[in-house]
Amino acid sequence: MGKGADTRDRILDQAVRLASRDGLEGLTIGTLSTELGLSKSGLFAHFGSKDELQLQILQAVVERFEQTVIRPALSSPRGEPRLRAVFENWLGWEDHPSMPGGCLLIAASVEFDDRPGPQRDFLQHSHQRRFEFIAKGARMAVEAGHFRGDLDAEQFAFDVTAIVLGYHHTHRMLRHAKAGERARAAFERLLAGSRV
Repeated sequence: MGKGADTRDRILDQAVRLASRDGLEGLTIGTLSTELGLSKSGLFAHFGSKDELQLQILQAVVERFEQTVIRPALSSPRGEPRLRAVFENWLGWEDHPSMPGGCLLIAASVEFDDRPGPQRDFLQHSHQRRFEFIAKGARMAVEAGHFRGDLDAEQFAFDVTAIVLGYHHTHRMLRHAKAGERARAAFERLLAGSRV
């Protein structure tokens, strides 16, 4: 990896931290350049525009999510064990040290959900892929005999997503000490209602 790629990675690491805390729109080139000790023109040389910087931040976060949540879960057996691993990894992701302000993918979704553009398009695609991954996992659980044959896999994926969003809200916004316990209890009820 060359010096330019190292610098770009260092910029993205700091940008993810700041965007997690301040939001993508709250992240300014000035703040980022000050934090890193780089000139504004040096930052623009790597990204060209604030929109491109935001897009690359989102791409970096999705890659980290896949490395932290999805890929480790793939080593678990298909079906319910894999879904359980994804869920636990996803809750752990909420406290990932690279995002001191919580999951940037959730925060950015709120920021960009009604704003057309490449950031929203990218977020929509990445969230849809995650939703489909969970639905596919539920179908595999049906095939493995863990879940009942008439399970609605898309409803299962919706429910898992809703539990994680509820956890994010109660953990980050409300600071409820039992947020994790409640999320896990809701997930266990979902699993119990999905089984044969």
